[in-house]
Amino acid sequence: MYHLATVLYLQGKENDSEALFLESIRILEENGEGDSMTCIRRLRYLAQTYVKANRLTDAETVQRKILHIMESSKGWNSLDTVIAAEGLALTLQSTGILMEAQELFERCLEARKKLMPQDHIQIGANMLHIARVVMLNSNRMRKMNISEAIDELDRAKELLDNSTRIARHVLNKLIKQKGEKQNYGASGKALREGHTAFVILLQSLEILALLETNKQELQESKEEILACYEAENALLECISAYKEFGTEKPIGDSFEVKAAYLSCLKHLSSLISTGRAQQSKEATLQGLKDEIKHIEAEISSNRRRHKR
Repeated sequence: MYHLATVLYLQGKENDSEALFLESIRILEENGEGDSMTCIRRLRYLAQTYVKANRLTDAETVQRKILHIMESSKGWNSLDTVIAAEGLALTLQSTGILMEAQELFERCLEARKKLMPQDHIQIGANMLHIARVVMLNSNRMRKMNISEAIDELDRAKELLDNSTRIARHVLNKLIKQKGEKQNYGASGKALREGHTAFVILLQSLEILALLETNKQELQESKEEILACYEAENALLECISAYKEFGTEKPIGDSFEVKAAYLSCLKHLSSLISTGRAQQSKEATLQGLKDEIKHIEAEISSNRRRHKR
């Protein structure tokens, strides 16, 4: 039944698929297997289908159920519980329930720091998640309390600095491993972590640029030049990072990496177009536009290949 539901979902028959998913889960629960990993996997898949369909309220309901099961059966000393909580937090962030989302992300970070090395890329990813939520909180505060809004941005900056540092550490470690194992190459796990680190590095730097711009809008105009300089620096560092690590295959070839790089290019192009860039003389506006077209063409080509 579960496998048929999966096939129907892939065929686009979402209503029939959902009914079978729910029925297969109900049967497991009635047979006392509601806490089993088989049931958990089916609930996770059902939640994913809801998220893809933008049925976030339904996804939240299922994800809360999954988290409750994991907390009861494994507690917070398990990465399975952390992953369940993180999935729920991402959905809550999307629906604007920011306080609970932040609390969950912070609890995930606390648990990961106990279960993983301090420079593990998932800790960096967790920090990036929290920084995004903190920035959204800052946007909400700006009309009520500018001082608190700026404090939130300062907190987000610290998180982004740390996520950037961890991502660079993971990438440098991967490059070193590839150099030491030229005959065999880096392990699959190292490459996956390197890919994740590359995406986190590019995204963290662009969000840092946005943070500096937002902070400038909240502060006195006399600090405008410094803030734009910091935003520009972050975007130039993003472009520099792509040039440094983007040639490393396969981590530089993915859609996620190119999409993050493209977003940085467009952000810097906008900064230059509005006259807020202070130092981008070599990275001319026309040069950026040409690079944007080039990356867009690569992304489009990759999409066509995957559809075949």
